[in-house]
Amino acid sequence: MKPRRLVLGVDSSTQSTKVEARDIETGEVVARGSAPHPPTQPPVSEQDPEAWWSALTAATTALGDHRRDVVAMSVAGQQHGLVTVDEDGRSIRPAKLWNDTTSSSQAARLVGVIGPEAWALAAGSVPVASFTITKLAWLADNEPEVIGRIARIMLPHDWLTWRLTGEHVTDRGDASGTGWFDPSENRYRADLLSLAAPDLAIERLPRVLPPFESAGIVRSSIAAELGLPTNVTVGAGTGDNMAAALGLGLRPTDVAISLGTSGTAFGVSAKSTTDSSGAVAGFASACGNFLPLVCTLNATKVTDTFARWLGHDVASFATLALDAVDDPGSVVVVPYLDGERTPNLPDATGTLAGLTNSSTAAQIALAAHDGVLCGLLEGVDALARAGATIDGRVFLVGGGSRSEAYRRRLADLSGRVVAVPDTDETVATGAAVQAAVVVGGDSLARIAERWGLGSGSVVEPLVDASSRRTRWAMARDGAPMNGTSRLAG
Repeated sequence: MKPRRLVLGVDSSTQSTKVEARDIETGEVVARGSAPHPPTQPPVSEQDPEAWWSALTAATTALGDHRRDVVAMSVAGQQHGLVTVDEDGRSIRPAKLWNDTTSSSQAARLVGVIGPEAWALAAGSVPVASFTITKLAWLADNEPEVIGRIARIMLPHDWLTWRLTGEHVTDRGDASGTGWFDPSENRYRADLLSLAAPDLAIERLPRVLPPFESAGIVRSSIAAELGLPTNVTVGAGTGDNMAAALGLGLRPTDVAISLGTSGTAFGVSAKSTTDSSGAVAGFASACGNFLPLVCTLNATKVTDTFARWLGHDVASFATLALDAVDDPGSVVVVPYLDGERTPNLPDATGTLAGLTNSSTAAQIALAAHDGVLCGLLEGVDALARAGATIDGRVFLVGGGSRSEAYRRRLADLSGRVVAVPDTDETVATGAAVQAAVVVGGDSLARIAERWGLGSGSVVEPLVDASSRRTRWAMARDGAPMNGTSRLAG
C-alpha cells in the first residue's frame, strides 16, 4: 500500500494557531489541532512571539501519529505585525500586531511627508496605523534604543518560518503589507523604510521569495520538537488574506468577504491597483498576481458585543436579527466600536441611530449585523473604484460565515448570490495548498480542482435591502434621518 503523504497548513492569527493536515492527493482533512494566543485589547495590541511558537507546538502535537506522514508545511500569519530580533536570535520586545493603533500619529506623519498619491504608487497602499511601517516609526519615536539592537525585522509568519528553517525569508504577499515593499516591481523601497527609521539598513529585512518557492527544510532539532520527520519541506508562507485566497481557489473577478475579529473584502487582480484615498490596500497575492483588499477593524466582535448587551448568545442573537427582516424599522448601527481602519478613524466610536419608542430588540440585532456588512460592502465598492473587476463569484468566509443572519443579510444587502464554503478554515487550507504546490509539482489550478476548493452552499437574496445601505451611509456621515433620535458613543 502506498504510504499517505500529508501537508500541513498553519494559520497563526491574532487569537490562535490552527493546524490542519491534508492528504496531498485528495485534499482530505485527516487531522486538525489548535491552541490559543494571549488575548489583546486594542488600541495597544502586542504579543510575545514565543506564545505563537508554543501554540504552534501544541496544535501540531494534537495531530498525533499523522505527523509521521507529513512531507511539507507552510505558515500563513496575521499581516502587518512587527517582530524585532537581536543578534542572538531573541525577540527584543513583544510584537506589535496589526490591530495596535497606537501609531496613528506616525501614520499621519509618514503620509504627510510624501503625500498619499506617492505612497499609493510606491507601495500600493497608503499607510494607516495597522501597517508595519507605522509601527516601526512608533518604535523609532518611543523606543529608539530598540532600533539600534535590531538584527532582523520580520512579520509574524516570517518569524515562524525562521524558527522552523533558520531562514530569514518572506513572500511578496505578506511583504506588500509592510509599507516598504513595492508589489508592482517586487522590490523593497529603502527610501520608504528610511522615513520610519533612518538608521535601519535594508539588509535587516527578510529575503523575498518568488511564489511557490521553498523556504527550506525543517531543522532537525525543530522536527524532533514537533514530532515531524526530518525532511519536511517548508513553503515561503504568506499573509492570512493571501492564504485565504489560495484556500478558496479564488479566480480573477471573484470577491471574498471574510468575517472574523476584523472584516476584509478582497479580490484577485491581474494588475496592480492604487488608491490614494487609502481605502484599498494594493497588496500582492501569494501566487504572482495582486490582491486588492479593504479591511475593517470591527466585524463579528460587534455582534458579539450587542448580543451580550441584549442578553443573548451568538446563535440566538442571529435568530433574533432574522425576526426583523420583514420589519427592520429605522435603527442603524455604525459599528466603529474599536476605532476603524477603513475609513481611517482610529479614534472613532460606534453610533446607534434611528431609535424610536417602537424600536425592538430584533431590529437592533438586525441593525448590528447589517452595520458590519454595510461597512464591508462599501469596501467592495471601493475595490471596483480602484480598478478591480469583481463581477464574478462572491464568497463569505471566516467565523461569521457560520451565522445564518450574516449569510442571509449579505445576499440581501448585496443583491448577489453568496457562496459559503463547507469549511471556514480557508487560511489554514491556503497554507496547505501552498505546501502542496511547493512539494508536489502540481499547478495551483490542478490542486484547486482536485481538492474542490471553495465548494459549499449558496444563498440567494430574498429581499431588496438596498435602502438599508443608504440609511447606513447617512448615519455614518451624520446626516439627519427623518428626525429620528440618535445616540452616539
